Amino acid sequence: MKVGPELRKHDPHPVDEKKHKENIDGEILRLAVPAFFALVAEPLFLLTDAMIVGRLGTEHQAGLTIAGQAMATLVGCCVFLAYATTAAVARQTGAGRLREATRQGVDGIWLALLLGTAIALVGIPLSPDIVGLLGESTYATEYLRVALLGTPGMLVVLAGTGVLRGLQNGRFPLQVSLAMFAANLVLNVLFVLVFGWGIAGSAWGTVTAQTGGALVYLGAVVRLARKHGSGLRPDLRGLRAAATSGFALVVRTVTLQATLVLSTRAAAQQGADTAAAYGISSRIWLLSAFLLDAVAIAGQSLLGRHLGAGDVARARAVTRRMLWWGLGAACAFGGVLLVTRAWIPPLFDADPAVADLLTRALVVVALIQPLGGLVFVLDGVLIGAGDMRYLAWAGVVTLVAFAPVVWLVSGLGIVALWASLGWWMFVRLVTLGVRARSGRWLVTGAVR
Repeated sequence: MKVGPELRKHDPHPVDEKKHKENIDGEILRLAVPAFFALVAEPLFLLTDAMIVGRLGTEHQAGLTIAGQAMATLVGCCVFLAYATTAAVARQTGAGRLREATRQGVDGIWLALLLGTAIALVGIPLSPDIVGLLGESTYATEYLRVALLGTPGMLVVLAGTGVLRGLQNGRFPLQVSLAMFAANLVLNVLFVLVFGWGIAGSAWGTVTAQTGGALVYLGAVVRLARKHGSGLRPDLRGLRAAATSGFALVVRTVTLQATLVLSTRAAAQQGADTAAAYGISSRIWLLSAFLLDAVAIAGQSLLGRHLGAGDVARARAVTRRMLWWGLGAACAFGGVLLVTRAWIPPLFDADPAVADLLTRALVVVALIQPLGGLVFVLDGVLIGAGDMRYLAWAGVVTLVAFAPVVWLVSGLGIVALWASLGWWMFVRLVTLGVRARSGRWLVTGAVR
């Protein structure tokens, strides 16, 4: 392996800089556009669930907020199944080793099934205790018990997505995500509003949609394994390697989820109105996060491929362009949100108290978007480069910086709560920016 923070000073074959940038932009768009629409399906799951459950009342909405955060925390800790798989498969692809790339994907699928089943078996009987950590809610417990049944499917979707993106295929995950979103919407309307199953009906709709998506990904990975001559049986060495490589990313993800858990708990402690308003505003923030994460995912795929091929100069050029894309997209989203924030509460059938809190919170959500534009791209770049150990340490630093601040503002209202999340994003920008400038993450080769 080679570490290459320096670029060549003299290029005997100079290229047209404008054309070079256009080529990079084309690569980013080819992966980022389908990634955005695939990613946006997940927050749209939550937004449509919130719109439908909102018809049941504020207490149901608050329960969905708490249960949704619990599920996001449990499943989010396993996001390495997508991110680490994308980076590892992309490196192997860049080095021209498609059989090995597919084998890593198969190991990721098996690991997803094992982890998902374990989480469901442990989590279902502990649902009341899990909900109690975030705020008491009978409706949250009712939702969570059902939602946990879909954990194996959700994790298989993560792993399958990582395989396809690592192979530079963004279209297939887009098609699956859109189908899952459509199924979730139809089933939620049917189960909640037609059959009258209440908040549990919303959970059943999501579980069914996620499980269907998992079956589609399983079929796709099986076909790829047969095409490239990879085995389908679980390989203990491969499972161990997949789990070990993802450990640092798990630490990084746990720190992110801990931040969101602390903020959700702070909102829940201020009453049902604040919890409901925070739940809706956090889903809108999540929508913007997925918009920006689409650029980051393009970075994971492209950086992994270029570093696998040993092209450090191209990796740096892609990074610079993605930062501009991320900042531009964030500023655009923030501007639209500021203009349209008054029209958002009626979409969720929010009562006057919740609507007032939500409108004020969205101002801060809009203002912190530029920070997110840079943070999400840098995070994706370092994941794509396989710099997981640094990301783990940076996550610990940002959590330590955030925890006392959210505690200090916990009784000061929803605007102060969102301001504390802005502080968290700023600290993340500093830690990631320092690493990106150092060049120490530029390690080449099929395996980091």
